[in-house]
Amino acid sequence: MKIVAVLMLIAILISLFTALRGLMKRTGPADRAVKALTLRVALSISLFLLLMLGYYFGIIPRTGL
Repeated sequence: MKIVAVLMLIAILISLFTALRGLMKRTGPADRAVKALTLRVALSISLFLLLMLGYYFGIIPRTGL
């Protein structure tokens, strides 16, 4: 579970920097940055849902503070 979460975080960061590069260059198609940001939002939502499901099914331990 930890490896999947870390890989998704890395993918989110890569998508974020891809969108930044697309905005800074402005040489390619304009919707490249939009697609990269859409992918980042989709990955963030799926990571959130994955963590919630992991907590619900007991994969992530229920430890208190």
